[in-house]
Amino acid sequence: MQIINEINLSKDLIKFPSITPTDAGIIKFITKKLKSIGFKCKILEFKKGKGKPIKNIYARLGNKQPNLCYAGHTDVVPPGDHNNWTVHPFKPQIKKGYLIGRGANDMKSSIACFISAVSEYVKKNKKFNGSISLLITGDEEGYATNGTKKVVEFLKKKREKINFCIVGEPTNPKKLGEMIKIGRRGSLTGELEIFGTQGHVAYPHLSNNPINVLLKICSQLKEKKLDKGNKNFQPSNLEFTSINVDNKAHNVIPAKAKTQFNVRYNNLQTSSKLKKKISSLIRKLAKKNKCNYKINYLESGESFLTKPGKDIYLAKKIIKKVTKLTPVFSTTGGTSDARFIKKIAPCLEFGLVNRTMHKVDECVSLKDLKNLKKIYLNFLQEYFK
Repeated sequence: MQIINEINLSKDLIKFPSITPTDAGIIKFITKKLKSIGFKCKILEFKKGKGKPIKNIYARLGNKQPNLCYAGHTDVVPPGDHNNWTVHPFKPQIKKGYLIGRGANDMKSSIACFISAVSEYVKKNKKFNGSISLLITGDEEGYATNGTKKVVEFLKKKREKINFCIVGEPTNPKKLGEMIKIGRRGSLTGELEIFGTQGHVAYPHLSNNPINVLLKICSQLKEKKLDKGNKNFQPSNLEFTSINVDNKAHNVIPAKAKTQFNVRYNNLQTSSKLKKKISSLIRKLAKKNKCNYKINYLESGESFLTKPGKDIYLAKKIIKKVTKLTPVFSTTGGTSDARFIKKIAPCLEFGLVNRTMHKVDECVSLKDLKNLKKIYLNFLQEYFK
């Protein structure tokens, strides 16, 4: 069996224009690679609602415990105008020691590093005391309804035991080795619509302007401090992401106004507690101003924290050994698929530097690629001792 090179595989994966929710053949390609190492692979396709069906992989090598899992995603965000890139986003190139292309750090190269590490480990350790598995989804950058969430449900039904999981998200702000994610904040999105009474701007007393009420609600929601945070999490925060009136007439008071907001919250809150607080404030102000309203919520995932144990401390030790940096434990940033995986297994997140993710000329240094592969390989060696 040939050892798979992490740089070549990274380039191969970037070439697939797998913009959420498009697969573009990448899942089939990865499956073929994993089978060449000896994995038994199952492609799991799920479809919910009007969106495209999503292909996912659950692959496993071995049938013993413990089962060490790696989780990642093949889907990427749109590259934007190709003319703004110095290379074609899906025709990766190496320039000045950096691999450039969409998905270079978020997170196709991390997948490549783990597969490369496994290929080397298995070649030298044909019989090891446990199993290695991969959970790869094509639905992380989108709504995440038909990806890891569904695969986790499938694994629970099959009573598949995962003992520990490494999620390969790009976790480091500036240098490889700075940060391990051991938890994430929860995410709650709200869509609020206020209904007033349409009328002529010259006769405001004959109408009820929903914009005025919406602004009062926005002001009070923004001023309301949700909590002060704690030693593991920063304070919860609510941010408004859009206000829409859709009124093209300059002399008409509109009948309705909309806003959208998102709350990133710590483990002092839950989505149900937040919905009660927010809905109560909206209800009082709408009633006081004689307006009707409609509020819809979308829960992306609750906050969670993995208490550091021997496996997390092992990762910290290996990362320090390879990078000469002592990684801090963190819960910052957005959401990730770890919010689903933590339901069936303890997990940490560690991957590449996230400085250029979702940007034009997304890139990763070749040195970081080699070191991440080394970190994953050393973890495999120590984990299965």
